[in-house]
Amino acid sequence: MSPPGRPKGEYRSAQHEGFPVIARLLALLLWLGCTAAGAQPAAPGACPPTAQPMTAELAQAGLREARDHGFLWRIARDGRVSYLYGTVHVARRQWLFPGPELVGAVKASDTVALELDMLDPDIQRRLAEGMRADPSEHLPEALAERLRAQVRAACLPADEMAALAPALQLAALTTLAARWDGLDPSYAIDSFLAGFGRGLGKTVVSLESPEMQIALLKGDPKTAEQELDHGLQQLEQGQMRPMLVRIAQVWADGKEDELERYEKWCGCADTDAERTELTRMLDDRNGPLAERIDALHRSGQRVFAAVGALHMIGPLGLPRLMAERGYSVQRVDLRR
Repeated sequence: MSPPGRPKGEYRSAQHEGFPVIARLLALLLWLGCTAAGAQPAAPGACPPTAQPMTAELAQAGLREARDHGFLWRIARDGRVSYLYGTVHVARRQWLFPGPELVGAVKASDTVALELDMLDPDIQRRLAEGMRADPSEHLPEALAERLRAQVRAACLPADEMAALAPALQLAALTTLAARWDGLDPSYAIDSFLAGFGRGLGKTVVSLESPEMQIALLKGDPKTAEQELDHGLQQLEQGQMRPMLVRIAQVWADGKEDELERYEKWCGCADTDAERTELTRMLDDRNGPLAERIDALHRSGQRVFAAVGALHMIGPLGLPRLMAERGYSVQRVDLRR
């Protein structure tokens, strides 16, 4: 899942769980670059904690202590069972390893389908190309300095960040905002599933394209500076972390009823513009996602489809869309 509610008006950015997983990938890449090249100089304790590298000992302990989190549905048609799994893209390390129910679902499937398969070299290449800054794009100096200030505060490498489009820098900063609270894109559940599926010999596929997700992230060039200004205000006022923490905990606890009420408490659906933006980020993507999952299932594959949890709620959520396509749909309670 992803960042918090947007400011009022027509602001679009990664401050919403329906936002593309590209934002989490970008933050992860920047974190890796930071640890490899060295963080920005800062006083002791001024930088948020970095993700703990995974060792064999930590992996073994994680597998021993693993329990199921999130939201899982079993869907069936034509004598085959597939699964829908609502993930979170910014998580705690102890949530990373799937419990027995999820392990069983992945093992029973032929294909793991993700928004984007981050381990696919072609996906990585296309993402790298699409994330580059446009040399002709120049921000007003005051706005550019505010962006640089947030990069410094996040202890990210300035040169690597400056090479990216401003909207992508904002997405990374937003995604990394809750590192102080132990939430990190390095522990993204869908990224783990890409490797876990491969380890089990499953086919891993992308349900969306990097180009589409980058376009969603960049938004309308005509309002880019306004959107950047609003996003920086959210960062400067510390408004990102509380919503990130709340929605991540809703996911971890499997509270579907609270997830269904997301628009009531997110602060991101109070105006017509905000509701239109939610539609663009969620409902407009759900139809094509359902079509792709349906096509995979109809081709004879048993599919474990894992996407951001907010794609699962509401009348246009994936469980209801799959039911409309003739699937039997059953929620699997993971809160045991």
